Amino acid sequence: MIDIRAIREDPAAIKERLAARHDGSADMIDEVVSCDETRRRAETEKQQLQSERKKTSKQIGELRSKGEDSSAIEAEVKKIGNSIKALDQEGSAAEARQTELLLNIPNLPHDTCPQGENEEANPELRTWGEKREIANPKDHVALAEQHGLISFEDGVRISGSGFPVYRGLGARLQRALIQFLLDTQTREHGYEEVGVPYVVKRECGIGTGQLPKFAEEIYPTENDELFLIPTAEVPVTNLYRDTLLAEDDLPIKMTGHTPCWRREAGSAGRDNRGIIRVHQFDKVELVQITHPDKSFEALEELTGHAEKILQLLDLHYRVIELCGGDLGFGAARTYDIEVWAPGHGKYLEVSSCSNFTDYQARRMKLRFKDSEGKNRLCHTINGSGTALPRLYVALLEQHQQPDGSITIPESLAPYFGAEKIG
Repeated sequence: MIDIRAIREDPAAIKERLAARHDGSADMIDEVVSCDETRRRAETEKQQLQSERKKTSKQIGELRSKGEDSSAIEAEVKKIGNSIKALDQEGSAAEARQTELLLNIPNLPHDTCPQGENEEANPELRTWGEKREIANPKDHVALAEQHGLISFEDGVRISGSGFPVYRGLGARLQRALIQFLLDTQTREHGYEEVGVPYVVKRECGIGTGQLPKFAEEIYPTENDELFLIPTAEVPVTNLYRDTLLAEDDLPIKMTGHTPCWRREAGSAGRDNRGIIRVHQFDKVELVQITHPDKSFEALEELTGHAEKILQLLDLHYRVIELCGGDLGFGAARTYDIEVWAPGHGKYLEVSSCSNFTDYQARRMKLRFKDSEGKNRLCHTINGSGTALPRLYVALLEQHQQPDGSITIPESLAPYFGAEKIG
């Protein structure tokens, strides 16, 4: 969350930066300031009354020791006590509301973040590879059905729409991609592989920013005590929740494979054909915990690690930077990597690489002790390395051949055990 001290010191500057998001979040700052003033005033007045009550209570003892009537002073002490109780309630209510607001206010866009209201304003930074010339390309649904790779009907029958079933070579290809992704990130890029739970406590979702803002997108368990993870970012980053690191511990680089679950509320009609937008999917996540002075350098590095996957798989892609109006809730700066899907005639986001600065770390109490002995907040960076469904789509569609077969890239073939499908 945003530092309340920064809001307190210069609310106008915070509102100006949030205005770049075009989401109305800047309008919440005035209420945050009001709650903060109420809470601090109530605390000051309460302390003053507590001091007054202590002093007045002594007079009761003195009067009683002399055998004199103390009822008037006792009534005064009781009145002070009632005032303290009222101030306590007022301060607690203001603090609770302030916390609620802060948890629902997004991160401040970085100064270099492009200006714009929506995805139409996202600038393209670079491309890699060329679009293959494919006459009448099939989409991944037709290719998957042709080769028996994915059964959408089986998924609907056992779980409902948005839960595909991979079969035969299709399941093998999914497994091969997961192993290839993990090996690349651990052996070539120095990430520690972690295996994490697929359900998390509420405080973990709060820590990385999925809760309470996006509660409708997440599948809860009974009594909302545990939640199915929407991304491995949540359990992996929270491995260091409420932790004080040494400066020499940084950077920490982790990668993990998990299934992910998302309700995709409000997404009806958007890319619902095939596996482009589903409720359950696999992903290999990249997370870095860094020194604040090196986090934007780490963002460039992590983005390059995600790009390397597409290069090794010989897949044409582009990198765009998100403008303020398209920026994710907790991100200060984001690069989206979009892979070309010729069967659909468009680019598909396959990785979103973000620097959250100290936004998540403040929510998680993730700190390090610097060389001067001062406790400071870490910065967190993450990105998909990559998401499997859209990678799978691009692989089938970009590597399809005129005879309907699909070639397997040289780097993936040893994992898959064959050089082509069909």
